[in-house]
Amino acid sequence: MQELASLASIVAALSIGVISPGPSFVMVARVAVASSRVRGLATALGMGARGAIFGAVALLGLQSILLAVPALYAAVRVLGGLYLCYLGFLIFRSARQPLAMAAAGGEARPSRAFWLGLTTQLSNPKAAIINASVFAALLPASFSPGFAAALLTAVFCVETAWYALVAFVFSSAGPQRAYLSYKSWGDRAAGIVMFGLGLKLVTSAAKP
Repeated sequence: MQELASLASIVAALSIGVISPGPSFVMVARVAVASSRVRGLATALGMGARGAIFGAVALLGLQSILLAVPALYAAVRVLGGLYLCYLGFLIFRSARQPLAMAAAGGEARPSRAFWLGLTTQLSNPKAAIINASVFAALLPASFSPGFAAALLTAVFCVETAWYALVAFVFSSAGPQRAYLSYKSWGDRAAGIVMFGLGLKLVTSAAKP
């Protein structure tokens, strides 16, 4: 019973964090509206896989390692931020390209979309710290392997379900028509937002 209550509390806390806008939301929405629903859903699966990976490393004590070695955490933030800046640059650069050419540059296959979602999520180490913090606060003092498996499955399902909903909405006819009408401006805006999020991550590495 205690494990069930802890599981419900952790899933509820992480769900609130998942739905907050960030680079993952921008990426899934952009893939879905510029490409297809299938590729948007593949990106969502990549996001869910990241959630399970960060959940696993949180259970192994990633928070303690990163906080014990500030230089390592700063390096991870810089590398992750630079990757987000790179993605933002690619999106901004594709603003004037025809839709088919832009899609061929990175989202041409669902497998590529999956890896794009996974790497976008992995580039943000703050998500790992959030997971670890939530786990540290709400995990029972001891738990069974079955609880750990259920927790990681729940994290995967929560993240995948949210981003699948985002992909479903943005791949609908209305958003896609609007995107086609304002593609150059939409891609520039998405690229600037992604670049800004990456730059914020890089500059935060200098803060204690």
